Amino acid sequence: MWLKEFTQSVFSPHPFPCQPLYRPQLLVLLKLDEDLHVKHPRLLTFASQLKAGKGLTIVGSVIVGNFLENYGEALAAEQTIKHLMEAEKVKGFCQLVVAAKLREGISHLIQSCGLGGMKHNTVVMGWPNGWRQSEDARAWKTFIGTVRVTTAAHLALLVAKNISFFPSNVEQFSEGNIDVWWIVHDGGMLMLLPFLLKQHKVWRKCSIRIFTVAQLEDNSIQMKKDLATFLYHLRIEAEVEVVEMHDSDISAYTYERTLMMEQRSQMLRHMRLSKTERDREAQLVKDRNSMLRLTSIGSDEDEETETYQEKVHMTWTKDKYMASRGQKAKSMEGFQDLLNMRPDQSNVRRMHTAVKLNEVIVNKSHEAKLVLLNMPGPPRNPEGDENYMEFLEVLTEGLERVLLVRGGGSEVITIYS
Repeated sequence: MWLKEFTQSVFSPHPFPCQPLYRPQLLVLLKLDEDLHVKHPRLLTFASQLKAGKGLTIVGSVIVGNFLENYGEALAAEQTIKHLMEAEKVKGFCQLVVAAKLREGISHLIQSCGLGGMKHNTVVMGWPNGWRQSEDARAWKTFIGTVRVTTAAHLALLVAKNISFFPSNVEQFSEGNIDVWWIVHDGGMLMLLPFLLKQHKVWRKCSIRIFTVAQLEDNSIQMKKDLATFLYHLRIEAEVEVVEMHDSDISAYTYERTLMMEQRSQMLRHMRLSKTERDREAQLVKDRNSMLRLTSIGSDEDEETETYQEKVHMTWTKDKYMASRGQKAKSMEGFQDLLNMRPDQSNVRRMHTAVKLNEVIVNKSHEAKLVLLNMPGPPRNPEGDENYMEFLEVLTEGLERVLLVRGGGSEVITIYS
């Protein structure tokens, strides 16, 4: 039944040619825990609210392992996801992939899910919470890898931050605002998403407010008039406000935040190096003990054994002493580097932009039920990935529910759609 509805919605002519015809067809990426339960079921709830029972939804997940060994787990996880889809009234398919690496599995899902016209054009995923506190960098590296794969495939990307605070299908907002911060004019998808959300009973009574950012040289009055006309032709009711951002000097707070970010990255690199050295030292101890046991088993004369033990002990102690001395010297050098570090000027400028934007957004939208923001693309150089994550954290700081939106380039919404 739902397949017939989807086919009709995609291929039948729309009764109102001036309304936006583009509708996101979703691939929702869910993360599973050790017991093969969905970690963030609210992500699927949000997808059901965005679709309002119409169109295509593909729910995908990845199990890390070998397909021959983990086939049973894959079937069990698929059944769990299907039951959750029924509970959330999500109509669509479930696709599970077993891969040796999580990033490879996600890449396979993005490339191969769907068939013909029933193929996704938008990827939905959650923000990696707690990435700052975790020593394991795989979580945020997988996240940035997914952003890059989505961009390469020319797909739109929706990232829900603080997904556990998003409403369930039982809750209904009696009032409130859905705030859109249209910083980068990427075709109009940011304005379409709240319009689609308002078709669901949870968000129906919320009002849409659209904020666009202007520089001093821009004509703010004309920008507001043009945007209001654009929304009128799209038949989207929204309040429009143009926010002027003045060029200001870089504050000491911005400088300090940038320095803290770079020091943290440097310290984590030292910590990972120290962990490797600790593992190497533990292996030396293990090898020494193994050698002593083998010597005591293979020798019949106690005197020779004691002599050999002393030699092994002395040799190992010297190596250990030299390694420890080198490690201390490296630690002191690293500590001095942290104290003498000066932040990179390009990072200071980016942090300044993120801090100033965050101040404006929090001032206007701190009570909003949902805030939609343009999501900037990741840096070309992978060495800046961790700083990129920090910039996004600063940009969204102090906001309860955030949806970061990155367009794929094909979702242009015009009055001629």
